[in-house]
Amino acid sequence: MKKLALFIVTFISSITVFAQNNGIEMADKLRESGKIYVVVAVMLLLFTAFILYLFSIDKRLKKVEKGS
Repeated sequence: MKKLALFIVTFISSITVFAQNNGIEMADKLRESGKIYVVVAVMLLLFTAFILYLFSIDKRLKKVEKGS
């Protein structure tokens, strides 16, 4: 679990460094038009759905393992 958390933190920090070098004009345009909030909302929705899906799979797997 510790390795996974470290990997996620490293991955996210590398993405932010890469994002600072490229695509700044696109982000500025999205911010000016207010569409950046739509992008962030969709990303948060997808991330939340993915996390909930993983937890439901984990719950079902624990139930199957317990029954065996």
